[in-house]
Amino acid sequence: MSLINTQVQPFKNQAFHNGKFIEVTEASLKGKWNVFIFMPAAFTFNCPTEIEDAADNYAAFQKAGAEVYIITTDTHFSHKVWHETSPAVGKAKFPLVGDPTHKLTRAFGVHIEEDGLALRGTFVINPEGMIKTMEVHSNEIARDVSETLRKLTAAQYTAANPGQVCPAKWKEGAKTLAPSIDLVGKI
Repeated sequence: MSLINTQVQPFKNQAFHNGKFIEVTEASLKGKWNVFIFMPAAFTFNCPTEIEDAADNYAAFQKAGAEVYIITTDTHFSHKVWHETSPAVGKAKFPLVGDPTHKLTRAFGVHIEEDGLALRGTFVINPEGMIKTMEVHSNEIARDVSETLRKLTAAQYTAANPGQVCPAKWKEGAKTLAPSIDLVGKI
């Protein structure tokens, strides 16, 4: 079953954010765009590269009015130490969310039961708490956050412009399409 256009289910998790422990819930998502980036676990070799990529692009997410949440199956305590010991993870200015109970990873369909870890899943969530994009893949393949930014921008554009669709490789400012019978077989 796809999670697209479904509401984020209630959750309550602890996170490490800007030197403090905070609580993150589904209510935290309301009123702004959000990006959930699930990763297997802290203190791995590939995950810090993705966090650094997200950190290097965090200003672009903020400019787009979106918050980024990195989520692993570890605790928020682990995230504090990870943030303090990894130069790449130390760049993160966004919440590092712990999911030691695996409720969040299961709710988003990214939990690997036999390993107790998460798959690499990326979700764009609108200000009403609806999941608009999702990408889930095997853990040996790290992501490029520029594609997540493109999907976020496309989701924001189509939300603001009903009746328009973003074609392949669409980027902000590019031409969109207005679906109609006249386009069928013409593209």
